[in-house]
Amino acid sequence: MRIGVYPGTFDPITNGHLDIIRRGCKLVDKLIVAVARNAGKGPLFSLDERVEMVQDEIDKLNTSHKADGIHGEIVVMSFGNLLMHFVEQNDAATIIRGLRAVSDFEYEFQMVGMNARLNADVETVFLMASDRNQFISSRLVKEIANMGGAIDQFVPERVVARVQDKFQ
Repeated sequence: MRIGVYPGTFDPITNGHLDIIRRGCKLVDKLIVAVARNAGKGPLFSLDERVEMVQDEIDKLNTSHKADGIHGEIVVMSFGNLLMHFVEQNDAATIIRGLRAVSDFEYEFQMVGMNARLNADVETVFLMASDRNQFISSRLVKEIANMGGAIDQFVPERVVARVQDKFQ
């Protein structure tokens, strides 16, 4: 079984994240969407809230698997240890990452090099963001919501209300 890990903070999960999940799960038999504790980033949502939001969206994806051309299993897990340790603990051989711009590549290039030194058997696969999602980031979604702007075109419907609640 080919197992892949798509790690992220998902604070909150965006339509861009969901696009990478839909496309990434076509590459593996099982995709683990790994929600990072990442307290250093000062997340708006707690780890439990982020896992719950991601799980809600994955449940929705799993329900419409066949219609979306998605095969295989998608699971949500949280982690607070080194990504490579998490990957090894879950018998994964692939890390899936999304890229939006050249600036993402520079950071990800460093991470690939470090991860390869930790475990050369684990491959990282980059998926370019689709053109309609290239500019979406969780940070910008939070900034727009905090200033009273509409975020419904950037995040799933259920996430809109949760983000807005945080800023009221």
